[in-house]
Amino acid sequence: MSQQLPPFAELLAQCTTSAVHLETRDVYAVDEEDQDLRSWRAGELAGVEDKAMWWGAFHDSVADAVNRGVSVQRARVVSLPATEYIQFEHACTHRNLVAGEEVRWLPRDQALGLLLPAHDYWLFDGGLVRWHHFAGDGTHLRDELDELPVSADRAGRAFAAVWDRAVPHAEFVLG
Repeated sequence: MSQQLPPFAELLAQCTTSAVHLETRDVYAVDEEDQDLRSWRAGELAGVEDKAMWWGAFHDSVADAVNRGVSVQRARVVSLPATEYIQFEHACTHRNLVAGEEVRWLPRDQALGLLLPAHDYWLFDGGLVRWHHFAGDGTHLRDELDELPVSADRAGRAFAAVWDRAVPHAEFVLG
């Protein structure tokens, strides 16, 4: 049975304290990024100053949440040398920062000893997990909501462990 999920913007709009996102994949194949990926490959990615070219509903949702006092954080666990996708993602991260997110990066070899979930996720207010399911090629398959306290606790602990070791975006060099 398929679960009807509220849109991401609705979940973020309901947040009162925090929204954290853990990303652990080296490749994502997300349709809404196709044009930006092509532009980046061509050396034509819109700069941070050209906000009209890249700002969208996601950025509005994050900015609204941050303006309400919600802490929005994203941690990325990545392999180095970085895949082409991670290089692209790194080049676009200024967009997340302008919207108000804090972003940190953790090289995968520095994640040794951490117990990380098998799926990426958003954790809203420390109590609601939105798990992301991806195929091996990075294609997004589906999301699912999980309100089990044990899941939220584990997701929160995993994120905090990565966040504590990770490097802020401004200091992170892909190498």
